[in-house]
Amino acid sequence: MAKKAWEYERKWILEAIPPEVDESSDNEKEWMVYLDNANASDCQLFTDWYSEVPGSKAPCHLIVAAIECMREKGYLVAEAEKWIEPGLKAVQEKNGSDIQVITAKIYRALQEAKKNENSPYWNHRIYRSFLDVKKDVSFVEPIYFDVHSKQFQEKVYAGWMGQLIGGCLGTQIEGYTTDNIRKRFGEVRGYLRKPETYNDDITYELAYLDGFSEKGYNITSLDVADKWLEFIADGYSAEKVALENLRHGLVPPMSGQINNYFSDWIGAQMRTPMHGMLAPGNPELAARLAVDDSVVSHSNSGMLGGMFNAMLVSLSFVEKSMKSVLQKTVDMIPHESEYYTVVKYAFELCKTEKEWEEAWKKVEEKYKEYNWIHAYPNVAAEIIALWYGNDEFEKTCHIIAMEGQDVDCTAAPVLNALLCMIGLETVGEHWIKPIGKNIATLMRRMRNLTIDELCEKTVNAVRKATA
Repeated sequence: MAKKAWEYERKWILEAIPPEVDESSDNEKEWMVYLDNANASDCQLFTDWYSEVPGSKAPCHLIVAAIECMREKGYLVAEAEKWIEPGLKAVQEKNGSDIQVITAKIYRALQEAKKNENSPYWNHRIYRSFLDVKKDVSFVEPIYFDVHSKQFQEKVYAGWMGQLIGGCLGTQIEGYTTDNIRKRFGEVRGYLRKPETYNDDITYELAYLDGFSEKGYNITSLDVADKWLEFIADGYSAEKVALENLRHGLVPPMSGQINNYFSDWIGAQMRTPMHGMLAPGNPELAARLAVDDSVVSHSNSGMLGGMFNAMLVSLSFVEKSMKSVLQKTVDMIPHESEYYTVVKYAFELCKTEKEWEEAWKKVEEKYKEYNWIHAYPNVAAEIIALWYGNDEFEKTCHIIAMEGQDVDCTAAPVLNALLCMIGLETVGEHWIKPIGKNIATLMRRMRNLTIDELCEKTVNAVRKATA
């Protein structure tokens, strides 16, 4: 039987002996830790109010975005919005006292926000789990794909390379609009500078892959959560909130819902192309894996975004046309969801608009009230890039880059899916060579690995799971 908590505490106090008095020691310094903690708290809030994205230097205003998110989820946020200007002033003046009070007032207003009965958000069904999804979706029948074949190894390698290329391309321009990208860089048709070695967007995939290597297709949301805690020190927006929730004992799906204003953002949509590689030709299985992962940090539309990209990649192993992949993937999103209205709208635009930019301008206008990290404008960008890219790598890269928004998180899944279908031999060396062979992460473990090791780990995990 485990020792009781009071027994530990009793033992420690009985063993504690006061130190000898040392008049020469500077005890004042020991109190400075409290001041340091206070300064760190202020700095974190200043960062939440304003920061710049590593790589592109795009501005982020997380506190204001939280208010925006609650409005998008169908709540009245005027009480919170009245504190935006005072908050921005406090940040500019570096006034720690004011920023603490103002931020708390905003979060209090969001906690107490009343439902906006006129919001379109409430016209749709809310989805929280794969069981919810399965009731409303008719998945296409799986098509057998031999995971023990050389072709599987080649497609996995191509998919991961596509994801890394997309991440490197997008990191340099994420957080900007089409017009402003064009003003600064003209037409983007390649890397704007040498790609960084560090990659933070595959952090969550690596943690998941470690869990999948152990548990296979029996992996649960709780398994994923434990791997996050084991491997990942910090996150951003939805993932940061989820990690804090997990550390306080909340488990999925509540870790993705409690105080998580960003649960409809792109994070799950970003990290689930790999789940399609783990279930080639089987979109239902890919969707289930992705949803069980997504609910650690996301819910409803954010969760469905994770499902979308997993199915997209899964089908890319067995289909011959990306337009066919898109049609089937869109059809397998629950039709009662708000997320479906977005993917359906973008898909129908592709059929009617002659050029990609004509379709994209309509998307930009329709979703202008959504943050550039939200799932909606970004999944629309994916659909348009893949449709008008016409199964051509260079063309698809150009479109996804020029659409802007959260480009690293859209280009990565788009190019993963595309290269799983058309193969790496279609890609020029000017895309591949600058990537190099090594990946550096910000994780507690797996700080450094090669692309070959990543692909081998993926292939071996699938083969072990299907044995």
